[in-house]
Amino acid sequence: MDDKTPTGEVTPVDAPPLSVGDQIDLTIDDMAFGGEGVGRVDGFVVFVPFVITGETVRVEITERKKDFARGVPLEIRQASADRVEPRCEHFGHCGGCQYQHIDYAAQPGIKLAQVRNLFERLGGFSGDLADELIPCPEPFNYRNRIMVRRQWNKLTQRASYGFLRWDNRLVVDVERCEIAEEALNEQLTAMRADPPPRNMQKVVLRMMPDDWEMHRDSFFQNNFHLLPELVNSVRERLSDAGTKYLVDAYCGIGFFSLSLADLVEGFVGIDIDKQCIEPARRNLAARGITNGEFIKGKTEEHMDALLERFPAEETTIILDPPRKGCRKEGLEMLVNARPAQVIYVSCHPATLARDLKWLGENGYELKGVTPLDMFPQTQHVECVADLRRR
Repeated sequence: MDDKTPTGEVTPVDAPPLSVGDQIDLTIDDMAFGGEGVGRVDGFVVFVPFVITGETVRVEITERKKDFARGVPLEIRQASADRVEPRCEHFGHCGGCQYQHIDYAAQPGIKLAQVRNLFERLGGFSGDLADELIPCPEPFNYRNRIMVRRQWNKLTQRASYGFLRWDNRLVVDVERCEIAEEALNEQLTAMRADPPPRNMQKVVLRMMPDDWEMHRDSFFQNNFHLLPELVNSVRERLSDAGTKYLVDAYCGIGFFSLSLADLVEGFVGIDIDKQCIEPARRNLAARGITNGEFIKGKTEEHMDALLERFPAEETTIILDPPRKGCRKEGLEMLVNARPAQVIYVSCHPATLARDLKWLGENGYELKGVTPLDMFPQTQHVECVADLRRR
């Protein structure tokens, strides 16, 4: 069985004699999802971080597999016009960002090409189903939540506070994060001045959203600045379908269902986490919304009863699963429920393409996808997918 590269390509059997430690000149001809540039030596794929399509770079090979290799850039021999000086002094060491060396004006195009490629290759869809990517108005200082790690540094004989390196499990000592909100950098400064107990290896710093009640550990979108565009993207998809009822599966604090309540006659949000449902109910009451409710429990167990209230042919189900995608039982629940529309919000286009392919094979048609750059300077992309029952 052929080994495959991380992009899914199978390279020629007659690979060039590359070894770890070799230095080669390489022209970068593509950007893979995940942030690495792709170059080829006689068709043999070499992945290199911190480069840009069109550049010629001197590369040292650091990993050699049967069908691909990885290397690190030693010198940029011919730079792209899109190359800029990274704002962060830790870029290239810290694993938080992959694209700070690229002018932000060029990043949306790179990410859109990756989304379209993943949908074609993993999902079997036309890449044209993905709309133009919506950029972020704040390409820096946008994250409202960061997780800071503590690690003892044997060389300096003191604790490092920061983020994991891109190439190993060591922590880069960071005094400020350029993609974090300034309020979080102030929290980081205060934390470093008054460190937490030694047994705390991770510390979450976050800004709580205005007008939303939630537990400190509950999920909320990590970018306030592009949040209106995310909501508008979902609203447009829901409005176009013209359904009367909404089921917000795995609803969290009710962000989507409460933001969409005016478009439907009735809605229900479901979540198994009590720390989410109780704030969701208070958020409902605070807004004076009367056409919906929140239920604690597993969506899969409540769906039959919900469909007795909400006819499937007039119902939209919205999903916003974690990065790993929707659980198998969740996908099966959708197919069995057969709602008129499924709106799938995802922060990982590869797992999204996988799940949409399965739904496409089981009675649903993908009408379109709206990508949004909720995570500038990084490999990550948010997508809103619209599926309709055939």
